[in-house]
Amino acid sequence: MEQAYLDLGRKLLEEGHQKGDRTGTGTKSIFGYQMRFDLSEGFPLLTTKRVPFGLIKSELLWFLKGDTNIRYLLQHNNHIWDEWAFERYVSSEDYTGPDMTDFGRRALLDEAFNESYQKELKEFCQKILDDEKFAEKYGELGNIYGSQWRHWQTKDGGFIDQISNVIEMIKTTPDSRRLIVSAWNPEDVPTMALPPCHTMFQFYVNDGKLSCQLYQRSADVFLGVPFNIASYALLTHLIAHETNLEVGDFVHTLGDAHLYSNHEEQMKEQLSRKPQAFPKLILNQEKESVFDFEMDDIKVEGYTPAAAIKAPVAV
Repeated sequence: MEQAYLDLGRKLLEEGHQKGDRTGTGTKSIFGYQMRFDLSEGFPLLTTKRVPFGLIKSELLWFLKGDTNIRYLLQHNNHIWDEWAFERYVSSEDYTGPDMTDFGRRALLDEAFNESYQKELKEFCQKILDDEKFAEKYGELGNIYGSQWRHWQTKDGGFIDQISNVIEMIKTTPDSRRLIVSAWNPEDVPTMALPPCHTMFQFYVNDGKLSCQLYQRSADVFLGVPFNIASYALLTHLIAHETNLEVGDFVHTLGDAHLYSNHEEQMKEQLSRKPQAFPKLILNQEKESVFDFEMDDIKVEGYTPAAAIKAPVAV
């Protein structure tokens, strides 16, 4: 099954269109691509490079809690959203340190600046952990995934818990074609640190199995997509567990699938490696609701990946 992802990486290298992008990095891009993973054959955690499952677990549990503040992530040593919060802080009047304009690219090109940037980022994260008021102000990312999934705001001042609703619908009307959760709220897009890349997903029940299809408008194929595959596979397993279903397919539909120019050599290295068998996901069977799961309740067995491959994040 991993070959589906590797085929996408190869296609981008060989056929991707040269395009500019919001970050100024440059990409090879294709539009409209689909991968399918049979979750009954193994948990799709890529083996041609190590993918940190702990980060995937803590991020998904963060979403499911409806949380939008990076403090929970930092408490679980998860730094994948740091730059988005840091960007808001260094753009504010409260920040008085060195100029951090365009820190993502400058850190790659200027070693002295990178040292200064890493120091400021580390201090920022520590302050998020230590200072609750500071965290409330600068750890907040706006109405991103957790908010839209669990607290979609309505005109009358109420909210919709999309995750709870879709679980109830799977239990009571499994043949419904409305088993959908959306993270794309046009009203909230301007105030989000990063508008949702994985914008909506739909469940499908057949023959006692739960399948999920994700539509992802923007897909960072080297860094982001391996996380997205494992995250939504895990979400499908958790909801199947609560609804007493087996797992079916995870279908990953991509809009703008792109490979950043500074990820091309890393992708070539990954393509040179031989895939191994996917691991097995182990869930704590004593937990009934998806909202009851904690980090220790979710594990993988038999994960034997190749070494990690580092690449810079485009912010």
